[in-house]
Amino acid sequence: MSLRFICFGLVACWVAGLTSAMPATDPPLQPFGKYGCGQHGPKNRACWRDNFDIFTDTSTKIPDTGKTRTYDLTITNVSSFSSADGVSKPAMLINGQFPGPTIVADWGDWVKVNVHNQLQHNGTSIHWHGIWQKNTNDQDGANGATECPIPPGASKTYLFRMHQYGTAWYHSHFSAQYGNGVVGTIQVNGPASANYDVDLGPFSITDWYYETADRLERRAELVSNGPPPDSDNILFNGTHVNAQGGGKYSRTTLQPGKKHRLRLINTSLDNAFTVSMVGHTFTVIATDLVPVVPVKKDTLFMTVGQRYDVIIEANQKVENYWFNATLASSRFCGTTRIKQPAAIFSYAGASKTKKPTNPGTPVNAVCSDTVGFSPVVKKGAPKKEFLKSQGYLDVNLETPVIDDVAVFRWEVNGSSINVEWDRPILEYIREGDFDWPREANVIDIAQKNVWTFWVLENLGPVPHPMHLHGHDFLVLGAGDSQFDRVAGVNSLNFDNPIRRDVAELPGGGHLVIAFQTDNPGAHLLHCHIAWHVSRGLSVMFLERKGDIPKTVNLDNLEPNCKKWRAYEPTAVWPQSDSGL
Repeated sequence: MSLRFICFGLVACWVAGLTSAMPATDPPLQPFGKYGCGQHGPKNRACWRDNFDIFTDTSTKIPDTGKTRTYDLTITNVSSFSSADGVSKPAMLINGQFPGPTIVADWGDWVKVNVHNQLQHNGTSIHWHGIWQKNTNDQDGANGATECPIPPGASKTYLFRMHQYGTAWYHSHFSAQYGNGVVGTIQVNGPASANYDVDLGPFSITDWYYETADRLERRAELVSNGPPPDSDNILFNGTHVNAQGGGKYSRTTLQPGKKHRLRLINTSLDNAFTVSMVGHTFTVIATDLVPVVPVKKDTLFMTVGQRYDVIIEANQKVENYWFNATLASSRFCGTTRIKQPAAIFSYAGASKTKKPTNPGTPVNAVCSDTVGFSPVVKKGAPKKEFLKSQGYLDVNLETPVIDDVAVFRWEVNGSSINVEWDRPILEYIREGDFDWPREANVIDIAQKNVWTFWVLENLGPVPHPMHLHGHDFLVLGAGDSQFDRVAGVNSLNFDNPIRRDVAELPGGGHLVIAFQTDNPGAHLLHCHIAWHVSRGLSVMFLERKGDIPKTVNLDNLEPNCKKWRAYEPTAVWPQSDSGL
Protein backbone atom coordinates (compact mmCIF):
# COMPACT_ATOMS: atom_id res chain seq x y z
CA MET A 1 0.00 0.00 0.00
CA SER A 2 1.26 3.48 -0.85
CA LEU A 3 1.84 5.74 2.14
CA ARG A 4 1.79 8.66 -0.28
CA PHE A 5 -2.00 8.78 0.04
CA ILE A 6 -2.14 9.33 3.80
CA CYS A 7 -0.82 12.68 5.02
CA PHE A 8 -1.92 15.22 7.56
CA GLY A 9 -1.28 18.74 6.39
CA LEU A 10 0.86 20.82 3.94
CA VAL A 11 4.14 22.38 4.99
CA ALA A 12 7.03 20.61 3.06
CA CYS A 13 10.38 18.88 3.77
CA TRP A 14 13.26 19.55 1.44
CA VAL A 15 16.08 17.02 1.45
CA ALA A 16 18.79 17.55 -1.10
CA GLY A 17 19.01 14.81 -3.71
CA LEU A 18 21.81 12.41 -2.86
CA THR A 19 23.13 12.29 -6.40
CA SER A 20 26.66 13.09 -7.33
CA ALA A 21 27.15 16.12 -9.54
CA MET A 22 30.08 16.60 -11.87
CA PRO A 23 30.72 19.42 -14.31
CA ALA A 24 29.97 18.52 -17.92
CA THR A 25 32.99 18.17 -20.18
CA ASP A 26 31.76 20.45 -23.00
CA PRO A 27 33.26 23.97 -23.15
CA PRO A 28 31.36 26.50 -21.02
CA LEU A 29 28.49 28.33 -22.70
CA GLN A 30 29.35 31.79 -23.97
CA PRO A 31 26.96 34.36 -25.48
CA PHE A 32 27.29 34.69 -29.24
CA GLY A 33 28.68 37.88 -30.74
CA LYS A 34 26.99 40.39 -33.01
CA TYR A 35 27.53 38.18 -36.06
CA GLY A 36 25.16 35.50 -34.78
CA CYS A 37 25.71 31.90 -33.85
CA GLY A 38 25.90 30.06 -37.15
CA GLN A 39 24.07 26.89 -38.18
CA HIS A 40 22.17 24.66 -35.75
CA GLY A 41 23.55 21.12 -35.79
CA PRO A 42 25.30 18.38 -33.81
CA LYS A 43 28.37 20.56 -33.24
CA ASN A 44 26.41 23.76 -32.55
CA ARG A 45 23.20 22.94 -30.67
CA ALA A 46 23.24 26.22 -28.76
CA CYS A 47 22.37 28.04 -31.97
CA TRP A 48 18.87 27.86 -33.44
CA ARG A 49 18.02 30.16 -36.35
CA ASP A 50 17.43 33.81 -37.24
CA ASN A 51 19.51 35.07 -34.29
CA PHE A 52 17.59 32.94 -31.80
CA ASP A 53 19.76 30.80 -29.55
CA ILE A 54 20.06 29.23 -26.13
CA PHE A 55 20.47 32.68 -24.55
CA THR A 56 17.17 34.03 -25.91
CA ASP A 57 14.66 34.76 -23.16
CA THR A 58 11.58 32.82 -24.28
CA SER A 59 9.33 34.93 -22.05
CA THR A 60 9.99 38.01 -24.20
CA LYS A 61 11.01 36.77 -27.66
CA ILE A 62 10.06 33.81 -29.88
CA PRO A 63 10.66 32.94 -33.55
CA ASP A 64 7.91 33.68 -36.05
CA THR A 65 7.94 30.46 -38.06
CA GLY A 66 4.67 31.04 -39.87
CA LYS A 67 3.88 27.33 -39.39
CA THR A 68 0.89 25.57 -37.86
CA ARG A 69 1.23 21.88 -36.97
CA THR A 70 -2.09 19.99 -37.03
CA TYR A 71 -2.92 16.82 -35.08
CA ASP A 72 -6.04 14.74 -34.58
CA LEU A 73 -6.50 12.89 -31.29
CA THR A 74 -9.42 10.46 -30.98
CA ILE A 75 -10.15 9.12 -27.49
CA THR A 76 -11.90 5.75 -27.27
CA ASN A 77 -12.82 3.04 -24.78
CA VAL A 78 -11.06 -0.31 -25.11
CA SER A 79 -12.46 -3.22 -23.10
CA SER A 80 -9.29 -5.30 -23.32
CA PHE A 81 -5.85 -3.72 -23.71
CA SER A 82 -2.78 -5.91 -23.17
CA SER A 83 -0.06 -4.28 -25.29
CA ALA A 84 1.50 -2.55 -22.29
CA ASP A 85 2.71 -5.60 -20.36
CA GLY A 86 0.74 -8.60 -21.56
CA VAL A 87 -2.01 -8.28 -18.93
CA SER A 88 -5.46 -7.46 -20.27
CA LYS A 89 -7.29 -4.50 -18.74
CA PRO A 90 -9.87 -1.90 -19.79
CA ALA A 91 -8.34 1.35 -21.00
CA MET A 92 -8.99 4.68 -22.65
CA LEU A 93 -6.61 5.24 -25.54
CA ILE A 94 -5.67 8.06 -27.88
CA ASN A 95 -5.67 6.95 -31.52
CA GLY A 96 -5.69 3.37 -30.27
CA GLN A 97 -2.27 3.55 -28.63
CA PHE A 98 -0.54 4.10 -25.30
CA PRO A 99 1.02 6.50 -24.79
CA GLY A 100 -0.77 8.69 -27.32
CA PRO A 101 1.00 10.17 -30.36
CA THR A 102 3.94 12.48 -29.72
CA ILE A 103 3.16 16.05 -30.72
CA VAL A 104 6.25 17.45 -32.44
CA ALA A 105 6.73 21.14 -33.23
CA ASP A 106 9.44 23.76 -33.51
CA TRP A 107 9.90 26.66 -31.13
CA GLY A 108 7.50 29.40 -32.25
CA ASP A 109 5.13 27.14 -34.20
CA TRP A 110 1.39 27.20 -33.70
CA VAL A 111 -0.15 23.84 -32.86
CA LYS A 112 -3.71 22.92 -33.77
CA VAL A 113 -5.11 19.79 -32.12
CA ASN A 114 -8.54 18.41 -32.94
CA VAL A 115 -9.68 16.29 -29.99
CA HIS A 116 -12.53 13.87 -30.69
CA ASN A 117 -14.25 12.37 -27.65
CA GLN A 118 -15.55 8.93 -28.62
CA LEU A 119 -15.90 7.73 -25.02
CA GLN A 120 -19.39 6.39 -24.33
CA HIS A 121 -20.03 7.80 -20.88
CA ASN A 122 -17.26 10.26 -20.02
CA GLY A 123 -16.40 13.82 -20.77
CA THR A 124 -12.77 14.71 -21.33
CA SER A 125 -10.35 17.61 -21.66
CA ILE A 126 -6.71 17.80 -22.67
CA HIS A 127 -4.22 19.84 -20.65
CA TRP A 128 -0.90 20.73 -22.29
CA HIS A 129 1.33 20.26 -19.27
CA GLY A 130 4.08 22.87 -19.04
CA ILE A 131 2.92 25.00 -21.99
CA TRP A 132 2.41 28.59 -20.82
CA GLN A 133 -0.57 29.38 -23.06
CA LYS A 134 0.32 33.08 -23.20
CA ASN A 135 -2.77 34.96 -24.37
CA THR A 136 -4.50 31.59 -24.92
CA ASN A 137 -5.50 30.65 -21.38
CA ASP A 138 -8.79 29.33 -22.77
CA GLN A 139 -6.75 26.57 -24.48
CA ASP A 140 -5.16 25.26 -21.25
CA GLY A 141 -7.52 22.28 -21.04
CA ALA A 142 -8.35 22.52 -17.33
CA ASN A 143 -12.07 21.78 -17.14
CA GLY A 144 -13.81 23.88 -14.52
CA ALA A 145 -11.10 26.53 -14.76
CA THR A 146 -10.57 27.37 -18.44
CA GLU A 147 -13.22 25.32 -20.26
CA CYS A 148 -16.14 22.94 -19.98
CA PRO A 149 -15.37 19.26 -20.62
CA ILE A 150 -15.83 17.86 -24.11
CA PRO A 151 -18.98 15.67 -23.97
CA PRO A 152 -19.18 12.19 -25.52
CA GLY A 153 -19.52 12.31 -29.29
CA ALA A 154 -18.25 15.89 -29.52
CA SER A 155 -14.99 17.42 -30.70
CA LYS A 156 -12.97 20.46 -29.77
CA THR A 157 -10.07 22.20 -31.49
CA TYR A 158 -7.21 23.54 -29.38
CA LEU A 159 -4.95 26.20 -30.92
CA PHE A 160 -1.88 27.56 -29.16
CA ARG A 161 1.70 28.66 -29.76
CA MET A 162 4.92 27.08 -28.57
CA HIS A 163 6.55 29.94 -26.66
CA GLN A 164 8.99 27.46 -25.09
CA TYR A 165 11.06 24.55 -26.34
CA GLY A 166 12.06 21.25 -24.82
CA THR A 167 9.96 18.42 -23.42
CA ALA A 168 6.37 18.47 -22.17
CA TRP A 169 3.35 16.18 -22.14
CA TYR A 170 -0.41 16.23 -22.43
CA HIS A 171 -3.11 14.45 -20.48
CA SER A 172 -6.78 14.50 -19.60
CA HIS A 173 -7.68 16.81 -16.72
CA PHE A 174 -11.11 15.22 -16.31
CA SER A 175 -10.88 13.74 -12.79
CA ALA A 176 -8.33 10.87 -12.73
CA GLN A 177 -9.04 9.89 -16.34
CA TYR A 178 -5.45 10.16 -17.57
CA GLY A 179 -4.62 7.13 -15.43
CA ASN A 180 -6.73 5.06 -17.82
CA GLY A 181 -4.43 5.95 -20.71
CA VAL A 182 -5.39 9.45 -21.91
CA VAL A 183 -1.83 10.75 -22.02
CA GLY A 184 0.88 11.56 -24.58
CA THR A 185 4.17 13.40 -24.98
CA ILE A 186 5.28 16.70 -26.54
CA GLN A 187 8.62 17.48 -28.20
CA VAL A 188 9.36 21.11 -29.07
CA ASN A 189 12.57 21.44 -31.06
CA GLY A 190 14.90 24.32 -30.28
CA PRO A 191 18.45 25.08 -29.16
CA ALA A 192 20.21 23.11 -26.43
CA SER A 193 22.88 23.93 -23.88
CA ALA A 194 25.14 21.01 -24.91
CA ASN A 195 25.90 19.25 -28.17
CA TYR A 196 24.54 15.83 -29.10
CA ASP A 197 24.38 13.64 -32.20
CA VAL A 198 21.05 11.81 -31.91
CA ASP A 199 17.68 12.89 -30.50
CA LEU A 200 15.97 9.77 -29.13
CA GLY A 201 12.77 11.69 -28.43
CA PRO A 202 10.48 11.44 -25.38
CA PHE A 203 10.90 8.57 -22.92
CA SER A 204 7.91 8.36 -20.59
CA ILE A 205 7.90 6.43 -17.33
CA THR A 206 4.63 5.73 -15.55
CA ASP A 207 2.92 3.62 -12.95
CA TRP A 208 0.30 1.22 -14.36
CA TYR A 209 -2.79 -0.17 -12.64
CA TYR A 210 -4.94 -3.08 -13.77
CA GLU A 211 -7.96 -1.57 -12.04
CA THR A 212 -9.40 1.56 -13.66
CA ALA A 213 -8.25 4.89 -12.26
CA ASP A 214 -11.78 6.08 -11.53
CA ARG A 215 -12.45 3.00 -9.37
CA LEU A 216 -9.14 3.45 -7.59
CA GLU A 217 -9.91 7.10 -6.95
CA ARG A 218 -13.35 6.37 -5.53
CA ARG A 219 -11.95 3.61 -3.35
CA ALA A 220 -9.16 5.89 -2.16
CA GLU A 221 -11.73 8.42 -0.95
CA LEU A 222 -12.89 6.15 1.89
CA VAL A 223 -10.89 6.32 5.10
CA SER A 224 -11.81 2.71 5.86
CA ASN A 225 -9.88 1.54 2.78
CA GLY A 226 -6.62 3.15 3.86
CA PRO A 227 -4.14 4.04 1.13
CA PRO A 228 -4.67 3.09 -2.50
CA PRO A 229 -2.97 -0.10 -3.72
CA ASP A 230 0.51 -0.45 -5.09
CA SER A 231 0.83 0.08 -8.81
CA ASP A 232 0.79 -3.21 -10.68
CA ASN A 233 3.65 -2.25 -12.98
CA ILE A 234 5.97 0.50 -14.16
CA LEU A 235 5.98 1.14 -17.90
CA PHE A 236 8.81 2.59 -19.99
CA ASN A 237 7.52 4.22 -23.17
CA GLY A 238 4.36 2.21 -22.69
CA THR A 239 5.73 -1.28 -22.09
CA HIS A 240 7.39 -3.60 -19.56
CA VAL A 241 7.39 -7.19 -18.38
CA ASN A 242 4.73 -8.09 -15.83
CA ALA A 243 5.17 -9.73 -12.43
CA GLN A 244 4.58 -13.19 -13.92
CA GLY A 245 7.23 -12.72 -16.62
CA GLY A 246 4.97 -11.93 -19.58
CA GLY A 247 5.12 -8.77 -21.64
CA LYS A 248 8.40 -7.34 -22.90
CA TYR A 249 11.11 -4.91 -21.93
CA SER A 250 11.29 -1.50 -23.54
CA ARG A 251 14.45 -1.40 -25.69
CA THR A 252 16.30 1.67 -26.91
CA THR A 253 19.28 1.53 -29.28
CA LEU A 254 22.40 3.67 -28.81
CA GLN A 255 25.02 4.29 -31.48
CA PRO A 256 28.55 3.58 -30.19
CA GLY A 257 30.61 6.73 -29.77
CA LYS A 258 27.61 9.04 -30.18
CA LYS A 259 25.89 11.41 -27.77
CA HIS A 260 22.14 10.84 -27.43
CA ARG A 261 19.51 13.26 -26.15
CA LEU A 262 16.80 11.55 -24.10
CA ARG A 263 13.65 13.39 -22.99
CA LEU A 264 12.59 11.87 -19.67
CA ILE A 265 9.01 12.35 -18.43
CA ASN A 266 7.26 10.98 -15.35
CA THR A 267 3.61 10.60 -16.40
CA SER A 268 2.50 8.66 -13.31
CA LEU A 269 -0.63 8.94 -11.20
CA ASP A 270 1.27 8.45 -7.94
CA ASN A 271 4.74 6.89 -8.21
CA ALA A 272 7.97 8.88 -8.18
CA PHE A 273 11.29 7.39 -9.28
CA THR A 274 15.03 7.74 -8.99
CA VAL A 275 16.34 6.94 -12.46
CA SER A 276 19.81 5.73 -13.38
CA MET A 277 21.60 3.85 -16.15
CA VAL A 278 24.21 1.25 -15.34
CA GLY A 279 27.70 2.36 -16.39
CA HIS A 280 26.57 5.79 -17.62
CA THR A 281 25.93 9.29 -16.34
CA PHE A 282 23.32 11.82 -17.40
CA THR A 283 24.33 15.25 -18.66
CA VAL A 284 21.28 17.31 -17.74
CA ILE A 285 20.46 20.15 -20.15
CA ALA A 286 16.89 21.06 -19.13
CA THR A 287 14.57 20.83 -16.13
CA ASP A 288 10.96 20.74 -17.30
CA LEU A 289 11.01 23.37 -20.11
CA VAL A 290 13.91 25.41 -18.70
CA PRO A 291 17.38 25.03 -20.32
CA VAL A 292 20.13 24.68 -17.71
CA VAL A 293 23.90 24.88 -17.76
CA PRO A 294 25.00 21.28 -18.47
CA VAL A 295 25.73 19.27 -15.35
CA LYS A 296 26.40 15.56 -14.89
CA LYS A 297 24.35 13.42 -12.50
CA ASP A 298 24.57 9.72 -11.70
CA THR A 299 20.90 9.62 -10.70
CA LEU A 300 17.84 11.85 -11.02
CA PHE A 301 14.77 11.95 -8.83
CA MET A 302 11.61 12.42 -10.87
CA THR A 303 8.32 13.18 -9.18
CA VAL A 304 5.00 13.08 -11.01
CA GLY A 305 4.92 15.50 -13.94
CA GLN A 306 8.61 16.39 -13.98
CA ARG A 307 10.83 16.22 -17.06
CA TYR A 308 14.58 16.11 -17.57
CA ASP A 309 16.34 16.45 -20.91
CA VAL A 310 19.59 14.52 -20.63
CA ILE A 311 22.47 13.49 -22.85
CA ILE A 312 23.80 9.93 -22.66
CA GLU A 313 27.18 9.29 -24.25
CA ALA A 314 27.64 5.77 -25.62
CA ASN A 315 31.27 5.45 -24.56
CA GLN A 316 31.21 1.99 -22.96
CA LYS A 317 31.47 -1.57 -24.30
CA VAL A 318 29.02 -2.71 -26.98
CA GLU A 319 26.60 -4.42 -24.63
CA ASN A 320 23.11 -4.14 -23.17
CA TYR A 321 22.60 -1.93 -20.10
CA TRP A 322 19.81 -1.59 -17.54
CA PHE A 323 17.98 1.71 -17.26
CA ASN A 324 16.47 1.57 -13.76
CA ALA A 325 13.56 3.39 -12.12
CA THR A 326 13.87 2.84 -8.37
CA LEU A 327 11.24 3.75 -5.78
CA ALA A 328 12.23 5.05 -2.36
CA SER A 329 12.10 2.47 0.43
CA SER A 330 10.25 4.95 2.65
CA ARG A 331 7.09 4.28 0.61
CA PHE A 332 6.27 7.99 0.79
CA CYS A 333 6.76 8.40 -2.97
CA GLY A 334 4.50 5.55 -4.03
CA THR A 335 4.85 1.78 -4.18
CA THR A 336 4.70 -0.90 -6.85
CA ARG A 337 4.31 -4.66 -7.04
CA ILE A 338 7.01 -4.98 -9.71
CA LYS A 339 10.34 -5.82 -8.10
CA GLN A 340 12.91 -4.17 -10.37
CA PRO A 341 11.38 -1.71 -12.86
CA ALA A 342 13.83 -1.32 -15.73
CA ALA A 343 14.24 -0.81 -19.46
CA ILE A 344 17.08 -2.00 -21.68
CA PHE A 345 19.42 0.32 -23.56
CA SER A 346 21.40 -1.57 -26.20
CA TYR A 347 24.44 -0.46 -28.13
CA ALA A 348 24.06 -1.17 -31.85
CA GLY A 349 25.75 -4.51 -32.45
CA ALA A 350 24.81 -5.98 -29.06
CA SER A 351 22.45 -8.94 -28.74
CA LYS A 352 18.84 -8.01 -29.44
CA THR A 353 17.49 -10.80 -27.25
CA LYS A 354 19.78 -11.07 -24.22
CA LYS A 355 19.18 -9.11 -21.04
CA PRO A 356 22.01 -7.10 -19.44
CA THR A 357 24.24 -9.09 -17.12
CA ASN A 358 25.53 -6.23 -14.94
CA PRO A 359 22.92 -5.17 -12.36
CA GLY A 360 24.98 -2.15 -11.38
CA THR A 361 25.42 -0.60 -7.95
CA PRO A 362 22.25 -0.33 -5.83
CA VAL A 363 20.79 3.17 -6.06
CA ASN A 364 20.05 5.21 -2.97
CA ALA A 365 16.52 6.15 -4.03
CA VAL A 366 15.34 9.35 -2.40
CA CYS A 367 12.04 11.18 -2.13
CA SER A 368 13.20 14.75 -2.76
CA ASP A 369 14.05 16.85 -5.78
CA THR A 370 17.51 16.63 -7.29
CA VAL A 371 19.25 19.99 -6.92
CA GLY A 372 22.29 21.73 -8.37
CA PHE A 373 20.92 23.23 -11.60
CA SER A 374 21.48 26.73 -13.01
CA PRO A 375 19.17 28.08 -15.74
CA VAL A 376 20.99 29.38 -18.82
CA VAL A 377 18.78 32.48 -19.04
CA LYS A 378 19.26 34.01 -15.64
CA LYS A 379 16.31 35.27 -13.65
CA GLY A 380 15.99 36.41 -10.09
CA ALA A 381 13.33 37.81 -7.81
CA PRO A 382 13.79 40.90 -5.62
CA LYS A 383 14.35 39.97 -2.01
CA LYS A 384 12.93 43.30 -0.85
CA GLU A 385 9.61 42.47 -2.50
CA PHE A 386 9.47 39.14 -0.71
CA LEU A 387 10.05 40.94 2.59
CA LYS A 388 7.07 43.20 1.82
CA SER A 389 4.58 40.51 0.94
CA GLN A 390 4.24 36.76 0.57
CA GLY A 391 1.25 34.44 0.55
CA TYR A 392 0.93 31.28 2.61
CA LEU A 393 -0.75 28.07 1.45
CA ASP A 394 -1.36 25.65 4.31
CA VAL A 395 -2.72 22.25 3.39
CA ASN A 396 -4.43 19.82 5.72
CA LEU A 397 -5.97 16.41 5.23
CA GLU A 398 -9.38 16.25 6.88
CA THR A 399 -11.63 13.22 7.38
CA PRO A 400 -15.22 14.48 7.52
CA VAL A 401 -18.11 12.05 7.93
CA ILE A 402 -20.58 12.27 5.03
CA ASP A 403 -23.69 10.07 5.10
CA ASP A 404 -22.19 8.13 8.02
CA VAL A 405 -19.01 7.40 6.05
CA ALA A 406 -15.59 8.90 6.84
CA VAL A 407 -13.88 10.28 3.73
CA PHE A 408 -10.60 11.98 2.90
CA ARG A 409 -10.66 15.67 1.94
CA TRP A 410 -7.59 17.78 1.22
CA GLU A 411 -7.92 21.43 2.20
CA VAL A 412 -5.79 24.39 1.17
CA ASN A 413 -6.19 27.23 3.63
CA GLY A 414 -9.29 25.50 4.94
CA SER A 415 -11.04 24.77 1.64
CA SER A 416 -11.11 21.79 -0.75
CA ILE A 417 -11.32 22.78 -4.39
CA ASN A 418 -14.43 21.70 -6.26
CA VAL A 419 -14.81 23.10 -9.76
CA GLU A 420 -17.99 23.49 -11.77
CA TRP A 421 -17.71 21.58 -15.02
CA ASP A 422 -20.61 23.49 -16.54
CA ARG A 423 -19.36 26.93 -15.53
CA PRO A 424 -15.57 27.36 -15.56
CA ILE A 425 -14.04 30.40 -13.92
CA LEU A 426 -13.30 31.96 -17.32
CA GLU A 427 -17.05 31.87 -17.96
CA TYR A 428 -17.57 33.97 -14.83
CA ILE A 429 -15.01 36.44 -16.18
CA ARG A 430 -16.73 36.49 -19.57
CA GLU A 431 -20.03 37.36 -17.90
CA GLY A 432 -18.49 39.96 -15.58
CA ASP A 433 -19.62 37.95 -12.55
CA PHE A 434 -17.03 37.76 -9.78
CA ASP A 435 -19.25 35.91 -7.30
CA TRP A 436 -17.86 32.41 -7.75
CA PRO A 437 -18.20 29.69 -5.09
CA ARG A 438 -15.74 29.62 -2.22
CA GLU A 439 -14.78 26.04 -3.11
CA ALA A 440 -13.34 27.27 -6.42
CA ASN A 441 -10.35 28.19 -4.21
CA VAL A 442 -9.70 31.32 -6.27
CA ILE A 443 -6.78 33.52 -5.26
CA ASP A 444 -7.04 36.92 -6.92
CA ILE A 445 -3.75 38.46 -8.12
CA ALA A 446 -4.45 41.88 -9.61
CA GLN A 447 -1.08 43.53 -10.22
CA LYS A 448 0.65 43.44 -13.60
CA ASN A 449 4.21 42.19 -14.17
CA VAL A 450 5.17 41.87 -10.53
CA TRP A 451 6.75 39.01 -8.64
CA THR A 452 4.34 37.10 -6.43
CA PHE A 453 5.71 34.90 -3.66
CA TRP A 454 4.15 31.81 -2.10
CA VAL A 455 5.16 29.72 0.90
CA LEU A 456 3.66 26.22 0.84
CA GLU A 457 3.57 24.52 4.23
CA ASN A 458 2.99 20.81 4.77
CA LEU A 459 2.07 19.44 8.19
CA GLY A 460 2.15 15.79 7.17
CA PRO A 461 4.87 13.29 6.24
CA VAL A 462 3.96 12.66 2.58
CA PRO A 463 5.53 14.81 -0.19
CA HIS A 464 3.43 16.40 -2.93
CA PRO A 465 4.48 17.18 -6.53
CA MET A 466 3.12 20.71 -6.96
CA HIS A 467 2.38 21.79 -10.54
CA LEU A 468 1.60 25.34 -11.68
CA HIS A 469 -0.31 25.99 -14.89
CA GLY A 470 0.55 29.01 -17.06
CA HIS A 471 4.06 29.57 -15.68
CA ASP A 472 7.26 28.04 -14.54
CA PHE A 473 8.36 29.28 -11.13
CA LEU A 474 11.52 30.06 -9.21
CA VAL A 475 12.21 27.53 -6.48
CA LEU A 476 13.53 29.95 -3.88
CA GLY A 477 14.06 27.28 -1.29
CA ALA A 478 12.61 24.60 0.92
CA GLY A 479 13.22 22.92 4.24
CA ASP A 480 12.21 20.08 6.49
CA SER A 481 10.28 22.22 8.98
CA GLN A 482 7.74 25.01 8.88
CA PHE A 483 9.02 28.19 7.32
CA ASP A 484 10.57 30.58 9.84
CA ARG A 485 8.76 33.82 9.10
CA VAL A 486 11.51 35.88 10.72
CA ALA A 487 14.82 34.23 9.83
CA GLY A 488 13.70 31.99 6.97
CA VAL A 489 14.36 34.56 4.29
CA ASN A 490 18.09 34.13 4.83
CA SER A 491 17.86 30.52 3.62
CA LEU A 492 16.28 31.48 0.28
CA ASN A 493 18.06 31.91 -3.06
CA PHE A 494 16.84 34.91 -5.06
CA ASP A 495 19.71 34.85 -7.58
CA ASN A 496 18.94 32.57 -10.55
CA PRO A 497 17.54 29.59 -8.65
CA ILE A 498 16.21 26.54 -10.46
CA ARG A 499 13.01 27.14 -12.43
CA ARG A 500 10.44 24.51 -13.33
CA ASP A 501 6.68 23.88 -13.37
CA VAL A 502 6.64 20.92 -10.93
CA ALA A 503 8.50 20.84 -7.63
CA GLU A 504 8.31 18.34 -4.81
CA LEU A 505 6.78 19.75 -1.65
CA PRO A 506 8.43 17.54 0.96
CA GLY A 507 6.59 16.14 3.95
CA GLY A 508 6.76 18.05 7.20
CA GLY A 509 8.39 21.14 5.75
CA HIS A 510 7.98 24.01 3.32
CA LEU A 511 8.50 25.03 -0.30
CA VAL A 512 8.90 28.66 -1.39
CA ILE A 513 8.19 29.67 -4.99
CA ALA A 514 7.85 32.87 -7.01
CA PHE A 515 6.48 33.76 -10.45
CA GLN A 516 5.79 36.92 -12.44
CA THR A 517 2.27 38.07 -13.27
CA ASP A 518 2.84 38.28 -17.03
CA ASN A 519 0.11 35.87 -18.21
CA PRO A 520 -3.51 36.85 -17.47
CA GLY A 521 -5.73 33.85 -16.83
CA ALA A 522 -6.99 31.20 -14.43
CA HIS A 523 -4.00 29.05 -13.44
CA LEU A 524 -4.24 25.99 -11.22
CA LEU A 525 -1.58 25.16 -8.64
CA HIS A 526 -2.22 21.56 -7.62
CA CYS A 527 -0.71 18.35 -6.38
CA HIS A 528 -0.16 16.00 -9.34
CA ILE A 529 -0.95 12.85 -7.38
CA ALA A 530 -4.32 11.89 -8.81
CA TRP A 531 -5.80 10.84 -5.45
CA HIS A 532 -4.84 14.17 -3.89
CA VAL A 533 -6.04 16.67 -6.49
CA SER A 534 -9.27 14.70 -6.96
CA ARG A 535 -9.97 15.24 -3.27
CA GLY A 536 -9.24 18.94 -3.20
CA LEU A 537 -5.51 19.67 -3.16
CA SER A 538 -5.48 22.70 -5.44
CA VAL A 539 -5.90 26.44 -5.61
CA MET A 540 -6.61 28.59 -8.64
CA PHE A 541 -4.62 31.77 -9.21
CA LEU A 542 -6.81 34.28 -11.04
CA GLU A 543 -4.14 36.44 -12.58
CA ARG A 544 -5.07 39.99 -13.62
CA LYS A 545 -8.77 39.27 -14.12
CA GLY A 546 -9.31 42.75 -15.54
CA ASP A 547 -6.89 42.01 -18.39
CA ILE A 548 -8.27 38.56 -19.25
CA PRO A 549 -11.01 39.80 -21.62
CA LYS A 550 -8.41 41.94 -23.42
CA THR A 551 -5.89 39.13 -23.98
CA VAL A 552 -7.93 35.90 -24.08
CA ASN A 553 -10.69 35.11 -26.58
CA LEU A 554 -13.43 34.20 -24.12
CA ASP A 555 -15.94 33.66 -26.92
CA ASN A 556 -14.14 30.35 -27.55
CA LEU A 557 -15.77 28.98 -24.39
CA GLU A 558 -19.39 29.05 -25.45
CA PRO A 559 -19.65 26.44 -28.25
CA ASN A 560 -18.20 23.62 -26.15
CA CYS A 561 -19.89 24.72 -22.91
CA LYS A 562 -23.24 24.76 -24.70
CA LYS A 563 -22.67 21.14 -25.77
CA TRP A 564 -21.61 20.11 -22.27
CA ARG A 565 -24.59 21.74 -20.58
CA ALA A 566 -26.91 19.92 -22.97
CA TYR A 567 -25.24 16.59 -22.16
CA GLU A 568 -24.63 16.89 -18.41
CA PRO A 569 -28.22 16.25 -17.17
CA THR A 570 -28.12 12.84 -18.87
CA ALA A 571 -24.57 11.90 -17.81
CA VAL A 572 -24.23 8.31 -16.61
CA TRP A 573 -21.38 9.30 -14.30
CA PRO A 574 -22.04 12.68 -12.64
CA GLN A 575 -19.18 14.57 -11.01
CA SER A 576 -18.17 12.84 -7.78
CA ASP A 577 -14.83 14.47 -6.95
CA SER A 578 -13.11 17.85 -7.33
CA GLY A 579 -13.49 17.54 -11.11
CA LEU A 580 -9.75 17.84 -11.73
